[in-house]
Amino acid sequence: MKIKASLGSRIFDAINIMLMILLVLIMMYPMVYVFSASISDNALVASGEVLLFPKQVTLVAYERLITNPDLWISYWNTFRYTVLHVALTLIVTAAMAYPLSKKWLPGRRTILLLAAFTLLFSGGMIPTFLVVQKLGMLDTIWAIVLPSLISTWYLFIMRTFFEALPEELEDAATIDGCNSLQVLLRIVLPLSMPVMVTIGLFTAVNQWNAFFDALIYLNDRSMYPLQIMLRNILIAGTTVQGEGDMNHLETLKYAMIIIATLPILCVYPFIQKYFVQGSMIGGIKG
Repeated sequence: MKIKASLGSRIFDAINIMLMILLVLIMMYPMVYVFSASISDNALVASGEVLLFPKQVTLVAYERLITNPDLWISYWNTFRYTVLHVALTLIVTAAMAYPLSKKWLPGRRTILLLAAFTLLFSGGMIPTFLVVQKLGMLDTIWAIVLPSLISTWYLFIMRTFFEALPEELEDAATIDGCNSLQVLLRIVLPLSMPVMVTIGLFTAVNQWNAFFDALIYLNDRSMYPLQIMLRNILIAGTTVQGEGDMNHLETLKYAMIIIATLPILCVYPFIQKYFVQGSMIGGIKG
């Protein structure tokens, strides 16, 4: 028998729907505005006449960026930094989180306390720079990847997920002759795709948007990531190709934002189902 919703319930649903629509519009507006500004006339954008829809559509900003070789060099640098960082982060974090999820591990509590300590305190920027310098990693890919390789927060999230997995599966694999590494690779990781993809996505977004480490550790312009180029246009106000770009500086800014964020926006729909499953793992104990 169908239960008829009360008047109060219908009012609540209507208000809830309106609030959700309002939130969607608020979140979508900046993206729509940036895209509209990127294909509008530079003078109209600079004067503030472009508010939502594009005016006097032109693709000159995209043409100038796409024909600039520095864009593709920085794109390649950002791509390889991100891929290597995500791969190593997942490998190292899983290798540390799995044994820490076992209560029989000697010194487990001490290790967890030391790891938690890093959430509150860090060595600081100057000591970290000196370490990177003494290790000879300046102007190398490792200066971008290694200093931020492990996030303690992601470590705790992954450990919590591993703790929630049924121990019977691991016991059965051990009886079949698997050692601890084989259990991790063949049993635990295939069952941990939600948390792996979620942490991988967060790591990829952070690395893709990172520019401060490159400013500190990289002097070779050929190794600059995409975000350095974006920063130079947005903050420093430098041009991309020369004096002619000053006539299109405003639209170049918005076009560069679209180009820089497009890959992440394209990747997310393909991993959304894993992200939804894993986004709340850190607060759930099985």
